[in-house]
Amino acid sequence: MKTLLLSTVIVLGCLVTARAEIETNLPAWAIGTFTRANDGQPVISPDTNSVFDCPASKKPVHWEKKWVYNPAAVVKDGKVVVLYRSQQGPGNTCSRIGYAESEDGIHFKTDPTPVLFPDEDSQKSWEWAGNDGSGGCEDPRLTESPDGTYILTYTQWHGGSVFRLGLATSKDLKHWTKQGGAFAGTKWESAAKKSASVVHELKDGRLVAAKINGKYWMYFGDSSILTATSDDLIHWVPLEDENGKFKPVMKPRDTKYYDNLIVEVGPQAVLTKDGIILFYNGVNGHKEKANPDYAPGTYCGGQALFDRNDPTKLIARLDKPYIQPEFPWEKTGLYKYGTTFTEGLVYFKNQWFVYFGCADSFVGAAICNPSHSATGKQ
Repeated sequence: MKTLLLSTVIVLGCLVTARAEIETNLPAWAIGTFTRANDGQPVISPDTNSVFDCPASKKPVHWEKKWVYNPAAVVKDGKVVVLYRSQQGPGNTCSRIGYAESEDGIHFKTDPTPVLFPDEDSQKSWEWAGNDGSGGCEDPRLTESPDGTYILTYTQWHGGSVFRLGLATSKDLKHWTKQGGAFAGTKWESAAKKSASVVHELKDGRLVAAKINGKYWMYFGDSSILTATSDDLIHWVPLEDENGKFKPVMKPRDTKYYDNLIVEVGPQAVLTKDGIILFYNGVNGHKEKANPDYAPGTYCGGQALFDRNDPTKLIARLDKPYIQPEFPWEKTGLYKYGTTFTEGLVYFKNQWFVYFGCADSFVGAAICNPSHSATGKQ
């Protein structure tokens, strides 16, 4: 494993410009305020030395040479484990998923080879576009089941417009069994959808998947927010409207807000006494569709509250993001408009840690020292 040397904490807001608007007076239901970890520096960065013998291309690849980003996270055996998306760089943009672990949530050791990638398996047609190096396994999000099994949702991309929400399972976070599409067996099996967040609850200091009205619930979607239910966390059925189409439960707002173009699901949703807190990523529009308080095209982190007994019922959402790009590596990179794209959330050593992609180039982290009931046992 490789060791990344990192340090300290900085208060979110210290570097906010006059135009940047972040939600600092959070409502009682929200989780926050979050402060940047590691002096705002990335906690995981590209590594030019990592080489992997790709079974799909039959060639060695520098699989995390240029970009590492969009991390999932979970606590296992007293450590934070992050699974992150990686790419070699120009000319080879195939995505693979790497493994990192930390004893303090900030200083990470990373494995030299990925743990999920296009392979000679039943999913190759969804994850490999050929020798041009495109396609791959993208944007992981983690679920821990009550029995300790880990479920990974991720984007299977074949190149071009061919993608879907894939699913894999593991007992150790390193060895994964691909289960195919999350909506297998339904008419939505091949739907071009991605980004999934399963509802969790905090039990004995551990985030685990929670049942509501006898079902597990998942929010998903990358333009508007949709929902699905499951009996086993493996087989999911999307909720439909009266016309048999996907039923949105949350959409982008108007230009008064930062999330006027896209709302995309973030890390694990959290069931609290006030309701279900959905972390999501909102995108500001361009030109006349942009909110002038935020850079056009920017992804910021938001929170929304859904009814704890009816996960389709939206109750409230933050008017402003709780986190947004501030540092140079968050404002520009592979994604030139900037992101704090949240995908990982853990409750660790009595604090909340959120992990996010920085402009599709690095992994960052922020920490919340809980001070209200949203973090309590429900």
